[in-house]
Amino acid sequence: MLSRIYIKNFALIDTLEVSLHNGLQVITGETGAGKSIILGALRLILGERADAKSISHAEQKSIVETEFALHNQFKKFFIENDLDYEHQTIIRREILPSGKSRAFINDVPVTLDVLKELSSQLIDIHSQFETSNLFTSEYQFKIIDGLSDNKNIIEEYQNEFSDFQSLKIQLKKLQIQLSEARKESDYKDFLLNELEELHLEDIAYEDLQNQLSVQENAEMISENLAKVLSRFHQEEVGILSFFNEAKNKLSKIAEVSNAFSELDERLETSFVELKDIISELEDEAEKIEINPDNLALLAELNNKINALLVKHNVSDVNELKEIRDQLAGDRKGASELEGQIDDIEKSITAKDKILHTLSEKLSKNRKKSIPVFIKKAEALLKKLGLEKARVDIELQNVQDFNAFGKEHIQLLFQANSGFPLKPIQTAISGGERSRVMLAVKKIIAESDELPTLILDEIDTGVSGKVAEEIGNLMRVMSADMQLIVISHLAQVAAKGNDNYKVVKQDVAGKTQSTIIPLNSEEKLTEIAQLLSGSKITEAALAQAKELMG
Repeated sequence: MLSRIYIKNFALIDTLEVSLHNGLQVITGETGAGKSIILGALRLILGERADAKSISHAEQKSIVETEFALHNQFKKFFIENDLDYEHQTIIRREILPSGKSRAFINDVPVTLDVLKELSSQLIDIHSQFETSNLFTSEYQFKIIDGLSDNKNIIEEYQNEFSDFQSLKIQLKKLQIQLSEARKESDYKDFLLNELEELHLEDIAYEDLQNQLSVQENAEMISENLAKVLSRFHQEEVGILSFFNEAKNKLSKIAEVSNAFSELDERLETSFVELKDIISELEDEAEKIEINPDNLALLAELNNKINALLVKHNVSDVNELKEIRDQLAGDRKGASELEGQIDDIEKSITAKDKILHTLSEKLSKNRKKSIPVFIKKAEALLKKLGLEKARVDIELQNVQDFNAFGKEHIQLLFQANSGFPLKPIQTAISGGERSRVMLAVKKIIAESDELPTLILDEIDTGVSGKVAEEIGNLMRVMSADMQLIVISHLAQVAAKGNDNYKVVKQDVAGKTQSTIIPLNSEEKLTEIAQLLSGSKITEAALAQAKELMG
């Protein structure tokens, strides 16, 4: 329930504060007094666009604040949005002089999306020109589902449908990924096979280069090694022979002089090292083999590796290994995509069965409730002056699931006898819209807990008996909800549990709008004025008393 409105520095309003109550709250006032300004301020609480032009004093911020008495059912929303739940919750919107706006719930800053999500569950503002939602499938399903006791089923269905839609989106994305992967798979498989055929794990690239160099120069290496070894081993003139002779002579000198002992030891060590070198050279010489077949194999392997290094624009075999592993991962990834797609398709099939079962329940209940809706709606419309009006709801099966089942809905209407029913958006006139909408709101209120409903002059253009019936209908509706009505009709004002008047006055040379709660005497005077105009007659006062009962 909306329990308080506070507005500051907004259009013609300097400061306005009013407390509201449950039941029928009627707001009256002359045309131009500022009723629409109050509604405009409330629309900011619903998250509508803020405009710096609405600020009265340009150097100060504008504030619109509302207080609601909430039920515990809203606790879940507060928990999900990390907000402090209060039974008396304050929603505030501020417009800064710069034109920027801020929103708060219980003094915690929130986004407009969060503000809209909460406020849309708390207030429903309906003006005489705002009946287009009556033409939407969503609203028409809401009407019939309320009568059909489909609340729990439609909630379950829409949760399943949301999952169903998410799965279909996931499936489409994965299918696109797989399609793109398959477009490149042939070429990637070719590259992977090239790399796998080389068995890169078994290749030491530097060793390969060395082996190839040795094979390519085997004849030169063998020839030069032979010459080196020959120089070492030649009798009498060989290096080894000269070295051995020198070592022996130095040993004799070291025997007679300690000064040469260290040099003798060093020469002995060098002689041993020289013999080891000669031995290893002999071993290497034996290994040298001129083998054209081996040379061809090494050259072919080296050429393949070099070609792949150039192709992949890398510099060593380790980088080729990384590319090979990545390509293998891509191949595995495509296989995993196929598995994921298969799993999602199974989930979609399972969801399809659940949705089919739920949609059949929804449809069955709706079809049972259509006659109930027709009877209620036509009875209400008759009271509201549309004696010949007829309504119907047409359900048509469709191939694909939508947010409300597996059928399309069409609300049909005809105000005159002797003419066929037509879709309401093409059959209803401007003067009929408000009364039809009021009847629909009444039917919904019987089966669903509506938020605070604000009706803005939807009774325009009616009088007499119809006006009386509209007042009675609003009084009945307000028994189970807070109904705030802006009206020019005395018959409606007379039914108010609480009455308020919007007035415009000059304060310090500036026009300002405000709202005043009316006591019983003031209410009587206001109703009489609605009946007779600015000059209140005794007859008008008597009629006002009669209307108030």
